[in-house]
Amino acid sequence: MNELLTPAEMYRADALAVAAGVPSLTLMENAGRAVAEEIVRRYGARPMLVLCGPGNNGGDGFACARYLKKWGWPVRLALYGKQADLKGDAAIMAAKWDGEVETVLDIGEAGLIIDALFGAGLSKDVPAVISSVMRDVEVPIVAVDVPSGLDGATGEVRGFCKAAELTVTFFRKKPGHVLMPGRALCGELVVADIGIPHNVLEDIAPKALENNEPLISGKEAAGHKYARGHAVVVSGGPFNTGAARLAAEATLKCGAGLVTLNGSREALNVHAAHVTAIMLSDADLAVLLKDRRINAVCIGPAAGIGAATRDRVQVALASGAAVVLDADALTSFEADPDALFQAIATMPERPVMMTPHEGEFSRLFKDLTRQSDSKLERARKAAARSGAVIILKGPDTVIAAPDGLAKINSNAPPSLATAGSGDVLAGIATGSLAQGMNGFDAACAAVWLHGDAANRHGPRALTADTLLEAL
Repeated sequence: MNELLTPAEMYRADALAVAAGVPSLTLMENAGRAVAEEIVRRYGARPMLVLCGPGNNGGDGFACARYLKKWGWPVRLALYGKQADLKGDAAIMAAKWDGEVETVLDIGEAGLIIDALFGAGLSKDVPAVISSVMRDVEVPIVAVDVPSGLDGATGEVRGFCKAAELTVTFFRKKPGHVLMPGRALCGELVVADIGIPHNVLEDIAPKALENNEPLISGKEAAGHKYARGHAVVVSGGPFNTGAARLAAEATLKCGAGLVTLNGSREALNVHAAHVTAIMLSDADLAVLLKDRRINAVCIGPAAGIGAATRDRVQVALASGAAVVLDADALTSFEADPDALFQAIATMPERPVMMTPHEGEFSRLFKDLTRQSDSKLERARKAAARSGAVIILKGPDTVIAAPDGLAKINSNAPPSLATAGSGDVLAGIATGSLAQGMNGFDAACAAVWLHGDAANRHGPRALTADTLLEAL
């Protein structure tokens, strides 16, 4: 169940379910009951206020209120708008409600609020009256589908959104449930089965997924070390060796058969005092990469910004090896990103991966701004333009392939916001590529393993060194 459906795709899923013989009213009935059941499972009986909106989200709220009242819970229901304006199934659900429908949104003595005002398809800012009512709420909120004001496609807030303690959505998550700040606003997220057949996904063919089922490379025990790949990590100067060393150690720890640090003799003298299983080479990078057993290259961590790094990137891309471009390798092309994209295009059959944070992303893709597109769409457009798999980093890292396939990661803890963490991620990605994984799968596995290692480390203070130990 890792598919993510946009609000439009969810509407399509509902329509396909109805076409397959599941009445739309049954879907709404099941949705309302699912929310009520999750509330009963978690909370003791207390005065409830169900806030319903004018659309289908409000219809779910009417159904939920009816079930809670039937089960003996004290329930008030307030409607934003006029009951006469309700349409379709929502109007039918409202007619089934045998209690009072309040028309003034007053929290009163409510001990728990069910937010069924606006669903994931909200297309404009939340009305001011909603924000004025919800802003100071201090009791638990259970959201139906999404907390009102959260854009289900982008995870962004439309004007105002009060965080929920629990969110119950239906059939599949939406991108807004896993993209920030949406993920933080949803609280605990439950995906309820309301009777939509699984096979509707064959027709929808969603192109966004949650990154929670990574394919992790594994080689047979009898394999030679070269069967696990030989990766090269390009070092910075003698006073900037740490980042490349973190990347190289991560490359080795995640399974590459051999790893070589390449750089100046002065830099390698520093590395030699710290590494044992990693090899060192001061050969010219172009000469080194003539060895076709080298099948993955990482360049960027503290490599230095400027012409020398641009030249090494061009050499790596021309070698035919899989390439991970991180940090300085990206910023070095800020003035001429098309030169980088053209170099990537010369060998489209070998995988190339870019691992930018938001700042580095904005240097290469200046027109792809947060104001114009969601994080998911920005990563997709960048991948299509560059020809590389994009890992757009953050608490909600997006991995996007040039063909539009994308995954959103959700297992990364806040502790990963530490110096050197990105270098470790670049190394995990390089090691995955060295073992023969395709670019998209390698990126997805690397991001997931990166988050998993941080989670396994536990609550102790996380540094890049201890992240390597957990890896």
